[in-house]
Amino acid sequence: MVNRRLPMTLSIAIVFLVGVLGAANSSAQAPGFKRVELQRHDLTTQGREAVLARAEFQPGGMAPKHTHPGEEVGYVLEGEVVLEIEGKPAMKLKAGDSFVVPAGQVHSAKNPTKKPSAVLSTYIIEKDKPLATPVK
Repeated sequence: MVNRRLPMTLSIAIVFLVGVLGAANSSAQAPGFKRVELQRHDLTTQGREAVLARAEFQPGGMAPKHTHPGEEVGYVLEGEVVLEIEGKPAMKLKAGDSFVVPAGQVHSAKNPTKKPSAVLSTYIIEKDKPLATPVK
């Protein structure tokens, strides 16, 4: 006799686990900051991919120090952001400004205003590596 309930139970367990892991991953972002991946695509350069993401900063929100496994090319869509790249003066950016963060460079960003801010970034990164790695 075949137990037909086992596949259903297993399916429910997998869905639950994926939901828990997804919630844990999204909660790893700093309060007041959210990065939403919009697109991920392999490049013709072997071992590289492009990731397009929108970063949303609530008033006072910040992305603490971190690095990327490749370049970040960004454009401020709305509001203001202060970008701090280690070893360089802080850059106060406003809507319409663009920036580049070199591969592996420690940096952080924050919204110093009382209005939301948003940035659109394209990451040219090593495939199968995390998009961002926190730095202590």
